[in-house]
Amino acid sequence: MGAGTGQPGPEHSPASTTARSPGRLVSGLVAAALHCTPPPLGVLQHQEEAGTAGSGGRAEPADVWRGSDPWPGWREAEGSKESSPGITVLALLLLLGGMSSLSSPQAPLLEKVFRYMDLHQDEFVQRLREWVAIESDSVQPVPRLRQELFRMMALAAEELRGLGASVSLVGSGSQQLPDGQTLPIPPIILAELGDEPEKPTVCFYGHLDVQPAAQANGWLTDPYTLTEVDGKLYGRGATDNKGPVLAWMNAVGTFRALEEDLPVNIKFILEGMEEAGSVALKELVAREKDGFFSSVDCIVISDNLWVSQRRPALIYGTRGNSYFMVEVRCRDQDFHSGTFGGILHEPMADLVALLGSLTDSSGRILIPGIYDHVAPVTEEERDMYSAIELDLEEYRNSSQVKTFLFDTKEEILMHLWRYPSLSIHGIEGAFDEPGTKTVIPGRVTGKFSIRLVPHMNLSVVEKQVKQHLQYIFAQRNSSNQMAVSMVLGLHPWIANIKDPQYLAAERAIKTVFGTEPDMIRDGSTIPIAKTFQDIIQKSVVMLPLGAVDDGEHSQNEKINRRNYIEGSKLVAAFFLEMVQLQEVAGTSP
Repeated sequence: MGAGTGQPGPEHSPASTTARSPGRLVSGLVAAALHCTPPPLGVLQHQEEAGTAGSGGRAEPADVWRGSDPWPGWREAEGSKESSPGITVLALLLLLGGMSSLSSPQAPLLEKVFRYMDLHQDEFVQRLREWVAIESDSVQPVPRLRQELFRMMALAAEELRGLGASVSLVGSGSQQLPDGQTLPIPPIILAELGDEPEKPTVCFYGHLDVQPAAQANGWLTDPYTLTEVDGKLYGRGATDNKGPVLAWMNAVGTFRALEEDLPVNIKFILEGMEEAGSVALKELVAREKDGFFSSVDCIVISDNLWVSQRRPALIYGTRGNSYFMVEVRCRDQDFHSGTFGGILHEPMADLVALLGSLTDSSGRILIPGIYDHVAPVTEEERDMYSAIELDLEEYRNSSQVKTFLFDTKEEILMHLWRYPSLSIHGIEGAFDEPGTKTVIPGRVTGKFSIRLVPHMNLSVVEKQVKQHLQYIFAQRNSSNQMAVSMVLGLHPWIANIKDPQYLAAERAIKTVFGTEPDMIRDGSTIPIAKTFQDIIQKSVVMLPLGAVDDGEHSQNEKINRRNYIEGSKLVAAFFLEMVQLQEVAGTSP
């Protein structure tokens, strides 16, 4: 992702309300009449009047620690802080003839929630500032940063307790590092708020760890000091994933502050090791399948980005990943090119030939059979790609790429999301430092990966890659030794966009942003989605809140104030849409 732009300057608080036109009321009712579902809650007009909102008392249930406490005192975090489904055409005509607003018992509540969030958005930003200030880097295995991770988990647990949730902090043991040192793994937070069987139960997954960041590496500001510039909130973790996690907490907290009943039962699973491979998470999910997750109706992940700067999106698929190492070895010591050059098979030359045989100049993978199991493109899918908003010129400029391999929006998106791709990542053992060292590496290792799509099979891909490289290597008649290994294998994930949870999310997006979402996939890999789907066997929804230019993992990572505040509203609207859909399902014959 490209880094954000702009220079530090005065903070701004742009208005975040959006007027709803009467035309949206009509279209929502027509859709309701045709599909027998209630119109979107957002067929409303946001009000501008100021007001004050009361805050309810906060319950303080004790948190539960499961497992040993590796750092006594770590928990002391710094700072505390319906419309009837049977709408008929006649009723619609009568409505259009004389009524000017939709009568829905939930519409006034949503207006109240939105107004509160607008008035308290600076408090939400301040809370994000406090979270960004914690250097919860899980990638660099050093004790100081690991302590910061524990502090981050403690702060989040305290926030959830303040919302009235019961909180369990599940100890995950220790992490053994290659150099022999051992570091404790931060706890995984399991939190629950509400246990009413008549309500839908939504589980939110998020992570509180971040990638490394330093101002000296190209940041325009201190990455751990949230800085607002022209409505953009810059800071490490702002969009990945602290901002979205807080958006969910903001939504829950708003209902409590207004002393309104939370529409759904809500569960949180928050980890602190996502950027380091989600150590111990899969095992916990399997253990809690019949416990914590037993009553869950769906799991929502907000750890992605839109494909646009302006138009929101829903994500229904991610690619998998198979990562390979190919080693070519003559001996363990390097050679002097003046002494040995010209009389032996050089490992680097063999490796370059192997890597060069993997793709052609158009990016097509040359491994025989690799496309055999790729799911065919349907006409419905083609239509979805055509409807996606993507400005190719803007995309090229923000990516700083002169020319892409494909010319049309549809081709680019399909090759990003629903076709496999092969990328070469680097060569280990080669001379890559400044200078002119005349060395022949004695052993080199190439690293490449293949992004997988439905219905590719990991074991089949592994076999195809090994057979191809063995064939190419044999053609060279080299006396060197070659070894190929697949060191990582992650499956692709795909969701059913006709699941009711996706319909609820789509309608919530219309409510808040006044537009249909882009229905998109993500070309990267989010293993936890497949884990949840396979183990818990419940619907997984990806509801991104960040814009395409947020620069996750990059310098100058940011989240727009608009995305953060409207994202909080989106979560609240999603809660209410889940309730409406459940009510409709309950009244259907």
